Amino acid sequence: MLVPLTRSYFEQLIPLIATGSQYKYYWGKFSDFLQRLLISVIIAAVILLARVIFRLSLGPIVFLFGLIGALYWLWGPVLWASLRNFKSRRYKYCGFFRGRVLDWWITEEYLGKQETVNDRGDLVIVENREKRINLEVGDETGFTALLKAPLKASHKVINPGQIAEMLVMSNRPDLSTIEKISDIYIPNRNLWVSDYPYLRHDFFNEVSRRIRYDREQRSRKRRPPRERSRDIERYYNEDESESYPRERSREIERRPIYDDEDEW
Repeated sequence: MLVPLTRSYFEQLIPLIATGSQYKYYWGKFSDFLQRLLISVIIAAVILLARVIFRLSLGPIVFLFGLIGALYWLWGPVLWASLRNFKSRRYKYCGFFRGRVLDWWITEEYLGKQETVNDRGDLVIVENREKRINLEVGDETGFTALLKAPLKASHKVINPGQIAEMLVMSNRPDLSTIEKISDIYIPNRNLWVSDYPYLRHDFFNEVSRRIRYDREQRSRKRRPPRERSRDIERYYNEDESESYPRERSREIERRPIYDDEDEW
């Protein structure tokens, strides 16, 4: 199932400014923090050298830029997450997709090499590899999509046939060509599978509930009325105070349509 969404929904699902989970993603490991801290120290040192050693008269604007640069270690994750969100928001159209898990498998991805020294003092080159889950989803129309994400212990509850929901992005109004997909949500496990958390999870769940409710209401309107049972006749008591129907027993004899048996 694919339901087109309006632009306002799109912009609320993928905000321009980074969310908390997106900030955490780009905060990274301790080594990433050290890299940002080093950049901040270099910026602060350049401003200080220009003012003290070279005796340059720096105005308040330059000083303000230097202060902002010195705090790069803090606001850097917001910058990179916002830029990534902006790239996704450049797509003109989006849609809500609901299908099922078709298959999943585990692979290893090469991240790079790292040089280290062992106990003997020898130089050792270690290859950094990461296990990733490959999650394939699709629907009854034949559409399929593949998402790769770092493997987590919570992924062991994923099974083929489970309902999967996500956001798809396209530059075509009919969504005939899907350019990008978001993180995948598995409702019955309350599980998100993603490399980067594109979506606001709370708002996406609200959109999913609205679409599910609308489909249930439409199916009820299309459902034909139930036929009255042939064996049970319902009647109301002549007393107006009685507002509920009672069922006549099946053992009551039914009178013949004609009084004269010869007329049968």
